[in-house]
Parts: sequence; structure tokens; C-alpha cells
Amino acid sequence: MKLKGTPLTAAILLLAAIGLAAMAGASFMAMWKDDVLVPAPGFEKKMLSDWFDGLAGSPGDTPVYVQQGGEPGGTVLILGGTHPTEPASMVAATLFLERAEVVKGRLIVIPQANMLGFTHNSPQEAHPQSISFEAPDGSRRVFRFGSRLTNPLYEWPAPDIYIHPASGQQLPGKERGNINRCYPGIPDGSVTEQAAYAITEMIKIEGVDLSIDLHEASPEYPVVNAIVAHERSMELAAMTTMDLEMAGIPMRLEPSPKNLRGLTHREWGDYTDTMPVLMEAGNPVQGRLRGRTDERLALTGEDKAYVKAAGLGRLYIPYDGDQRIEYRVGRHVASIMVFLENLDLLEPDKGVLLEGIPSFDDLQEKGVGAFLSPMEL
Repeated sequence: MKLKGTPLTAAILLLAAIGLAAMAGASFMAMWKDDVLVPAPGFEKKMLSDWFDGLAGSPGDTPVYVQQGGEPGGTVLILGGTHPTEPASMVAATLFLERAEVVKGRLIVIPQANMLGFTHNSPQEAHPQSISFEAPDGSRRVFRFGSRLTNPLYEWPAPDIYIHPASGQQLPGKERGNINRCYPGIPDGSVTEQAAYAITEMIKIEGVDLSIDLHEASPEYPVVNAIVAHERSMELAAMTTMDLEMAGIPMRLEPSPKNLRGLTHREWGDYTDTMPVLMEAGNPVQGRLRGRTDERLALTGEDKAYVKAAGLGRLYIPYDGDQRIEYRVGRHVASIMVFLENLDLLEPDKGVLLEGIPSFDDLQEKGVGAFLSPMEL
């Protein structure tokens, strides 16, 4: 049967197409709205471009928060949001931003390292656009769930092969938009390479003693629930791993591979004087075995496919049916606090001590939202 169109059907179809395009456009543009962060008293807001003016006015420029304590000490960097598909990374950094009172030394927090990764979703992954928590006053704290890579609008045209400038290592072209393959960065590169360069420059100029990069990984990935440490960080990381194990928080310790280039745990150690570590928490929303990928999965980690995979012995983490964000954030928060305690023990002149940070047990009992600041209207 041959259907014959009319001016009316053409107009209806055109209006429907315009309506769908408008809905899709509004959904895309919702990702452009910045997340609301409420820094604790004492933090000074700067921008990454303060350390590399080539980022000034760029959409890749991102806030950097600095708090100086009353006692002299060292400087510690907490980097969240390297990969915006790993929500415990950004949320853990935000908890330090909104809760920390620095007693000794100086704390630097970058909650959203790859700001442009938060402005879009990864295609064909069916990820949620945001996750939310209920704050103590009943308001909802909403954070974007972005993409592992920089928004391609700002990385176009991507090369077929990305050649890491410092080493010549070859990767798929899209990895130029992965800030954790771009370190130490270059000043005249892509916006992602420039952001990596600015972070490296900040570590150098500010004399950061310990730099902590927060991540999440799929349960079937071998380097998960782990600390990856540069050789200069290994003694401190080993002490921290043992302390966490004794506290009932299982943790692997992995050496930073010398031939895997562009990552924080390698390049920060090779190009600056800092002690770099990278931490991974297990999260089913990252994995290839997952089912429906929505906000519930990102927050609870409950997935029946992973229950089956655990029963088959295919996972690298203990999995009893969930991997809640309170647990993942709690791992990061507890690990950072143990790192700080051990840094102060090993090198008191480089120590950084904090108050106001919830314990691992507090986060499990009360949830993440209980420790986020109410929204400022």
C-alpha cells in the first residue's frame, strides 16, 4: 500500500521533528549549567588559569580552592572529577571542600579537574545526566554525571592516533580528550592538554608535597579498590595500605608502570617533586557487564549481572549485591585521612592535618547527603 502525503501530514511531521529536536537540545544544554559547590569557611577560590594564563577565558578553566591552616606544614592536593563518569571521585573531593577545617599546612582541592567532561554524556552508554543527594535541610544537591572524555565540541577534530607529546606513546585519537592520558600536558596543545599542563604547573609552583587523584573502576578490572603509587610515594602508600587493611578496608597497592605514560601517578612524579598517588574504588556503573544504567545504579551499585559475575569468580572486588556510593566515597575519604596521618608521621614538616571530615562509619550510617552543605539560595 502506497501512502500519499499531504501538506497537513508534512506540517505535522515537521512540527514533531522540531519538537523532538527542541527537547533533545534542552536536555543537552542542561549539562552546561555549573554544579553548585559550597566551600567551607577558609577556602579561597582561584582558577586554574592563575597558574597558566593560556587557559584564561577558556571553557576548560576550572575552580581551584585553597585553605591555609594555622600551623605551618606541607601542601596536599586532592583532585576529583578527572573522569566525570566516576561520581565518587568528584563527591569525595566535594566533601573535603565543604567540610575541611585545615589545622596544619595547606589543602588544595580541585573538585572538577576536567570541567569540559561534565558538559556532556558519553554517547551510546545510556548514562544518567545527574545524581542527587538530600542535604540536612531537605534540599537536593545535584551533581552532573558527565563523560570520561572532554566534550568533543572542544576537541574537534580528534586525531586518528593520539601521540603523547612527552613520550611518543600512541593511543586511540579520542584519548586526547582524556586528561589522565595527557600529563604533563603542553602549553600549546588541545584544551585538555592545556588543562593537564596547568595542573602540573600548579603542583610545581605551589610545591605540593602529596597529590591524590581520585577515580572509580569497574569490578572486573584488575586495578580496583587499589592505590597506584609512583616509586617516590611507595613508602607512604605502603604504610597507608596496611593501616586501611587493619581498619577493615581492603586495599591493593600497585606500582606505577614506567611505560604507561600520561597518567597522574607517573607524570606528576617524573615532572614535579610531589608524591603522587591514584586511588580506585569499585563501581558497577563503570563496567561492561552492567544492566540498566541509571541514577539508581550510580548511587547503589546494585546489579544482578554483577551478582552472577561474582558467583562465577570474575570480579576483583567483594560484591554482595551492591556497591553503594557511601561505601565508595567512604573508601576515598578514609584513605585520604590515613595518607595525611602517615605523611605527618613520616615528614612532620610536610604534614597537613584536617578536622571536620566524616569517618568511614559515619558515611555508611548517615549517608553522603548528611555531610553536604545545604544549598545557598
